[in-house]
Amino acid sequence: MSEQSEASIVRATLRALVEPRRLLPILLVCAPLVAAQVRFSREPLALHLGILMCLLFVAVAPVSYRVLFPEGLDLSHGGVRLLLYATAGSGVVLTSGFVLPKLLGMGPTFLTQSTNLAVCGALFLVGGWGLGRDIGFEVSLTRERARAARFALEAEQAQLLALRSHLDPHFLFNTLNAIAEWCREDGAVAEAAVLKLSTMLRSVLAGVRSATWPLAQELELIRTLFDLHLLRDPDLFQLGMNVPSGLGDVPVPPLVLLPLAENAVKHGPAAGHRGPLSLAITLRGDEVEVAIENPGASKGPREGSAGLPTVERRLTLAYGGRARLALTSTDARTRVTVTLPRSGPLPGVLT
Repeated sequence: MSEQSEASIVRATLRALVEPRRLLPILLVCAPLVAAQVRFSREPLALHLGILMCLLFVAVAPVSYRVLFPEGLDLSHGGVRLLLYATAGSGVVLTSGFVLPKLLGMGPTFLTQSTNLAVCGALFLVGGWGLGRDIGFEVSLTRERARAARFALEAEQAQLLALRSHLDPHFLFNTLNAIAEWCREDGAVAEAAVLKLSTMLRSVLAGVRSATWPLAQELELIRTLFDLHLLRDPDLFQLGMNVPSGLGDVPVPPLVLLPLAENAVKHGPAAGHRGPLSLAITLRGDEVEVAIENPGASKGPREGSAGLPTVERRLTLAYGGRARLALTSTDARTRVTVTLPRSGPLPGVLT
């Protein structure tokens, strides 16, 4: 173990000892010992000696245990460290309870009697082991919780990275099948569909690689999605998009609104609910509200659905709780509203 890590363990152990949940039990043990030392000793320095012995116990016993056994009690070295720990304890007890009183010319005291001195030695070893072990467990628990939180965040971000490139595979397959039919029936329409699909997939790839991009780019991707649906069926829905000028530069997580646009088509016009489909953006103070409305009543999230839950997780991760998603539904219409801070996602967060 390096000197730097030993110093770190010493500092961390001393800080842990003064925490109330440990300091109070230490005082409850030491106070009766000091009181007995004063009560049953005639030596004027008995009080000072008792306090010194308690302070040495608190300062040395758990620290020496933690330095010698940083990962817990380990006898793999043939008990050498355990012997060193016992030697340190015996040295502290004998020095403070025997050598020091002799040097100062002190008379006998309660704690320096041979039997009580042996008890002090046992308290030193057992108490140091208990406190050091407790502190070690706390350090390990804190470290493991931090690791678990870090791994959970990494797993969440990896999942979101995979899901944020989500496009409905049925939509892609249907579009490719439609393009194959158009190649035989209408080459111009097939060519337009291939170009739009290529543009869309290129945008999706760029979004997967980017931390943020302008709202205008997200809306362009959504418009391409709508156009592809309308190429396959021009009467599928009537599209209305209301985007005020000046909001296109607002940074947003890439592909965060695309699943909502997909759902609007899938559960609305594509499910047999013909009618107008709209996307409207409104500036409300320091927030930007994006509303997507489709014909047809919402039946709630389906089992295994990843659309809305994924968007909600991404918004929470990207904005730290400052973004909101709301779904409202009537008998004939469904509306999803996303409210985003105009300042954009939190810096340094994978969204």
